Amino acid sequence: MPNYLDAHHRHSILQLQATWTARSEWPTWLLLLGITGGWWTVITLTPSIGRVLTLLLLIPLITLWMSLQHELLHGHPTRWRAVNKLLGYAPLAIWYPYTLYRDSHLAHHRDETITVPQHDPESRYLDAQTWSGSAGLGRAMHWLNKTLIGRLGVGPALALAGLAKEQCTRLVRGDRQAWLMWTTHLACVAVLFWFITRHGVPVVDYLLASVLALALSMVRSYYEHRPADAPEQRSVLNEAGWPWRWLFLNLNLHLVHHDLPGLPWYYLPRVYRERRADWLQRSGHFLVNGYSELFRNYAVRPVDSPLHPRSACA
Repeated sequence: MPNYLDAHHRHSILQLQATWTARSEWPTWLLLLGITGGWWTVITLTPSIGRVLTLLLLIPLITLWMSLQHELLHGHPTRWRAVNKLLGYAPLAIWYPYTLYRDSHLAHHRDETITVPQHDPESRYLDAQTWSGSAGLGRAMHWLNKTLIGRLGVGPALALAGLAKEQCTRLVRGDRQAWLMWTTHLACVAVLFWFITRHGVPVVDYLLASVLALALSMVRSYYEHRPADAPEQRSVLNEAGWPWRWLFLNLNLHLVHHDLPGLPWYYLPRVYRERRADWLQRSGHFLVNGYSELFRNYAVRPVDSPLHPRSACA
């Protein structure tokens, strides 16, 4: 537990962790059953409800699945890493093998390197060398990605292109772990495609739903980190409304999650509310009043520069 917390705050968090809810993790188990059951139901009912409604229902379900995978890799709902991996391994979101997501995201939790290019695997910023090597179209794409509408439009393409480049390099190099991971993942994807086509869902429809779910998840990541001298001031406190909070499992309170990564999703709002003023001070008042504020202010205007300021000053 972070050493900056006072005794009362520590005691309050320890009490939450000792509750039957936290020990049983029933909200996460219920969510796991709800998402997988909902996905199964939507797929099997496709002949009755039609392709369009299936697509519209799959988008939030796949987005929720990605949020749930995040909980699993942080040690929920069981203490056993292998069990959580098994629970979250199904490639419902297609693009990212669970193991790859887990390892890169845990590396992202080194708070001292958050946002730093080449060190933070989830950084949305470029270093000076990459920026100087970018052509005009590449720079325009990165500037567009710094607007919220642009993030929805080109964000998935940039993310998947970066993923393909990085992982193809590993495969060409003969990285055994990468070959095993992708072989297993693609085999599971093949089984998923076989299942959905048996129930009338074309592969192209499912791929579209997965891309749109990835774009929707990028609303959360759009401005959840910023460059700052103090690591604790790099993670946002976004006081989002309930549809977004549920869709992202309260990760809008991102500083609370980074400070307490083992705290389950259903306790993040409570811990934040109890010490809101303290959290705001710790974040350097990196506060966003909901995603609607981001849409109003940055739908077509860049929130900041794609070039990391530390690189710009180098």
